[in-house]
Amino acid sequence: MGDEAVAPMSLSVIIPTLNAAGRLRGTLQTLGAVDDLVVVDGGSTDRTVEVANTFGARVITATAGRGHQLMAGAVAATGPWLLFLHADTLLTAGWRADVERFAGDPRNPTRAAVFRFVLDDRSWQARLLERVVSWRVRTLGLPYGDQGLLIHRDFYRSLGGFPAWPLMEDVHLVRRIGRERLTLLPSAARTSAERWRRNGWIRRSLRNLTCLSLYFLGVPPRLIVKFYG
Repeated sequence: MGDEAVAPMSLSVIIPTLNAAGRLRGTLQTLGAVDDLVVVDGGSTDRTVEVANTFGARVITATAGRGHQLMAGAVAATGPWLLFLHADTLLTAGWRADVERFAGDPRNPTRAAVFRFVLDDRSWQARLLERVVSWRVRTLGLPYGDQGLLIHRDFYRSLGGFPAWPLMEDVHLVRRIGRERLTLLPSAARTSAERWRRNGWIRRSLRNLTCLSLYFLGVPPRLIVKFYG
């Protein structure tokens, strides 16, 4: 028996931006038409807002910082399902079908989903990092924001939403969701590897791990962000 068809869903896609014009166009092209596209800008001085307008996005402004921007986007969104996405993340073919299948399952309004993590780099370091992230998500239930987050509005609100933090806002929310209520979708979120290429694969990965460790030790995110750079 084939897969049962699912009813069309109403989806709000929320993208925080800050001087992201160079990457945002590709992200919006892979999305295609969505019911409600909300770009939350933190004060860009490049062509970010112009690019967003070209794709028919509703552009709102918020205090710079992903926590603040994600919070504002969730408030402005109109759909019952929210998809939070980074401005440099490209969703691969099949993402919409995976999202609709997840949203159409009556068990999932109190669950959340993320995409597989893939980097836009052909090096062995990229493949190794992808495997490490896959293990972290499946075993520890700790995806980062560059894997997107699909969640029903009511569930998001019941968890308290994203905190107004400059960093670790994604980890805070997925910890409240919990590993048992988190699904890894088949399609991928392809993320820019520019930061790893620029800072070095080992150095950037160790920096991320250190930030995560500091968070679990209770260090305030406003202090962690100074180390993150």
